[in-house]
Amino acid sequence: MKLTDVIRRPLVTEKTTIAREVHPVIVFEVARQATKVEVKRAVETLLGSKVAHVRTAIMHGKVKRQGRFSGQRSDWKKAWVRLRPGQKMPELMEGV
Repeated sequence: MKLTDVIRRPLVTEKTTIAREVHPVIVFEVARQATKVEVKRAVETLLGSKVAHVRTAIMHGKVKRQGRFSGQRSDWKKAWVRLRPGQKMPELMEGV
């Protein structure tokens, strides 16, 4: 898998913003097939920050309704990336 395909987008929520203020943590939506090693390699290569460890979780899609029709959103994967001590937050996350 190419490194540019691993990271889909940063997740900016109230919970991730608080976590980023307390610890050097970045949260991403990643490709469903991506492993922790691939996520670590992608962050270190593309963003230039050293990674301490990566936690991943499969987020199950919600069941949504439109009138009498029901469907389900796709499952997706979330990665919590903790940076090593002394590493600064990448530029893409500072303005958020």
